[in-house]
Amino acid sequence: MKNKILLAGIGCLTVLAIFSCNKKQETTMKENVVEVDAEKVKTDIQIIETTLADALNAGNADGISGYYADDAVSYSQNHAPLVGRAAIKADTDEQLKSSPKGTKVSFTANEVYPSDDGEQIVEIGAYKVSDSTNTAMFTGNYMAVFMKKDGKYMCVRDIATSDMAKKEEKK
Repeated sequence: MKNKILLAGIGCLTVLAIFSCNKKQETTMKENVVEVDAEKVKTDIQIIETTLADALNAGNADGISGYYADDAVSYSQNHAPLVGRAAIKADTDEQLKSSPKGTKVSFTANEVYPSDDGEQIVEIGAYKVSDSTNTAMFTGNYMAVFMKKDGKYMCVRDIATSDMAKKEEKK
């Protein structure tokens, strides 16, 4: 009988020791979690978007250099994906050259979803392209993925879609 009680006691202590170790690991993992302030991240991303818009509005395609990573891919409607910052810049240059004088673009970061460590951000936003009288020519939405590279958020993927009806082509 004493052996059964002794074995039961050892069994209970073993189970207790196992559960105690597991709780300690969970606590340690929680201590390493970085608190990410989503509102601050949204403000930071909006600054990045506004800086890009300012460069484009000034006719400066080089402004994308501070926005897109070297290996970025950009997807847009009715267009093959643009792979790499150089391809994105060349396309942006062409768009700027063919845009009517006084055309302005703006970007609005509506939502941001930071990763737990703050190293990646998914942004959902809206864009507006206006003529010189501030009348909307194009409006739409986009999604962008940012990664921290050398301590700075850089866009690595983006996709945009228009929310305006497509004009029918004359036959």
